[in-house]
Amino acid sequence: MVAGQPYVVDGTVRAALARGQQRAARFNASPVEDEEARRALLADLVGTLGEGVEVRAPLHVDLGSNLHLGAGTVVHANLVAADRAPIRIGARVQVGPNVQLVTAVHPLDVEKRRERWEGAAPITIGDDVVLGPGVIICPGVTVGSGSVVGAGSVVATDVPEGVLTVGNPAKVIRQL
Repeated sequence: MVAGQPYVVDGTVRAALARGQQRAARFNASPVEDEEARRALLADLVGTLGEGVEVRAPLHVDLGSNLHLGAGTVVHANLVAADRAPIRIGARVQVGPNVQLVTAVHPLDVEKRRERWEGAAPITIGDDVVLGPGVIICPGVTVGSGSVVGAGSVVATDVPEGVLTVGNPAKVIRQL
């Protein structure tokens, strides 16, 4: 999955997905007031956890280990991080509620889908980015540092640094 090569969803993949979902369930069920325990559970779940990261439950992941959170990032409730490939979120990023970061790529060929073939492409979110509520970031997309993606936007192509992007499909509407 991580290498970006097509793969079949087999028992090994399903076991890895189950481990990620079990760890996420433990984090989501942990008491909000026990910050130390929650941070330890989150550190066990994700690949990288920067200083001062805040994640509000529930958090939904595929593997968890491919999710990398930079220092000072704040993630609001209901982040879906379908991390079949790495998802790298920079420092001081604001992730609104109900955001989806989806790395999985499914073949157009119906026979390949029936055989459970998939692929994945990484997502990179630069430093000081804001992802508004309900944003969807598609596989292989990079959002440049300092940019803002407006609520409900569907981002299927790279976003340059320091711009405001909105819509479906998302388009740059101005420099910041």
